Amino acid sequence: MARGFRSTAQMHVVKPVLLADIGEGIVECEVIQWFVEPEARVEEFSPLCEVQSDKASVEITSRFSGVVKKLYYEAGEMAKVGKPFVDIDIQGDVKKEDLDALTDGSGGGAPVEAAAPEQKQNLQSADVAAEQSSSQPTPTPTQSNGSPSTPIPSSSASSQKPKGKSAHLATPAVRHLLRQHEIDIGAVNGTGKDGRVLKEDIYKFLEGGSAQSSSHPASSPQPSSSSSRPPPSTGEQVETPVSLTNIQTQMFKAMTRSLTIPHFLYTDEVDFSSLHELRRRLNKVLATSTLGENEVSKLSYLPFVIKAVSLALFKFPILNARVDVGSEAGAKPTLIHRSQHNIGVAMDTPSGLLVPVIKDVASLNVLSIAAELVRLQSKAAAGKLSPGDLTGGTITVSNIGNIGGTYLSPVIVDKEVAILGMGRMRTVPAFDEHDNVVKKQVCNFSWSADHRVVDGATMARAAEVVRQVVEEPDVMIMHLR
Repeated sequence: MARGFRSTAQMHVVKPVLLADIGEGIVECEVIQWFVEPEARVEEFSPLCEVQSDKASVEITSRFSGVVKKLYYEAGEMAKVGKPFVDIDIQGDVKKEDLDALTDGSGGGAPVEAAAPEQKQNLQSADVAAEQSSSQPTPTPTQSNGSPSTPIPSSSASSQKPKGKSAHLATPAVRHLLRQHEIDIGAVNGTGKDGRVLKEDIYKFLEGGSAQSSSHPASSPQPSSSSSRPPPSTGEQVETPVSLTNIQTQMFKAMTRSLTIPHFLYTDEVDFSSLHELRRRLNKVLATSTLGENEVSKLSYLPFVIKAVSLALFKFPILNARVDVGSEAGAKPTLIHRSQHNIGVAMDTPSGLLVPVIKDVASLNVLSIAAELVRLQSKAAAGKLSPGDLTGGTITVSNIGNIGGTYLSPVIVDKEVAILGMGRMRTVPAFDEHDNVVKKQVCNFSWSADHRVVDGATMARAAEVVRQVVEEPDVMIMHLR
């Protein structure tokens, strides 16, 4: 009897590829931009599109070599996880099990992963990639320009100078600027590689004006919005429905869950005078020292506060826990303690409120915390935070004081039991130990805690530890790791 053997089949078939499940229970994500168009040739691991889900931007790459036949979504539309998002005429040697696992071979079935492995997802800054002139091949442009504005009619577009093949591609920061000024990307002449539109091109467009301008005058450099130029009064109230952005939708869901938690508020005034002086001395040293590439040149107050919170968690681990209420009827709630101090930091970004997480703060010194803050802030500003940057938090710090406001009542993040809100630091007159009036820098700390598991006395004691460390920051030296 002849013995058979397995071999890799030579494939040449059009298959719908399913959108990958990128974790955290995400069921849909927004298509930011396409890097391909129908009839474009793709190779294994070449980029197909960029999507944004749960506030993270992820580049989806192809698992196969072949020719793109169909795009299921336009840029700006919401794509369903586990559903077809692109048809590829698959060519070359492909294992049947790989094909079955990554494509909708039966015309239906349960959602499965359909993109490149997670380690192949490109999470680098899109701004850097776009501004650099590299020797790598430029992705084929999409048929959709990714701009929320109405496309320029063909008769108008034909009068402009020929566009490069990447004229309709743009980084998240550039797309944000286009939306802010309500400009169609097709009206801007890109000077980047293969005609890609850069930030400078938009500024030039605004300064010089164009016949293909948006509804607002291009000569005005001010952001175009309904608040900057109100519509003429008609004598009647006019209500205009506006759909929530993807990030606003995520915030809506997260805050709805958070406000089912019984909150209580605890506030305290903290003297920053010693920390102010220590920070001044350290920044003077940093400004004159030879820095490593991963270090920072200037320290803010926030890394010290984050470290102080971590020191308090050693004494009060309940604040680093989460509540598991159970999914079955009659299940008893459980308090899940966590070993690592993963501290989320609320950030105001062009895309909205984001809370990236600094992992394992207990093992970091103040300078390392500051470096991680800089990294996360840079990625947040570019819209390139990864899912790993935004998940795993155990407690949160919100520094609203860098914008304004002295007091606040922060909302606990889901799967956490406490949050610290920092107000604006201000200089006030105070009495020293000799009853002399001196200047002090003070800041109000506002704590919110889950009153189901944290009582007021515990919160007050933990807040006192944080206050003592901040007011005597030299204590941190004894806890260096």
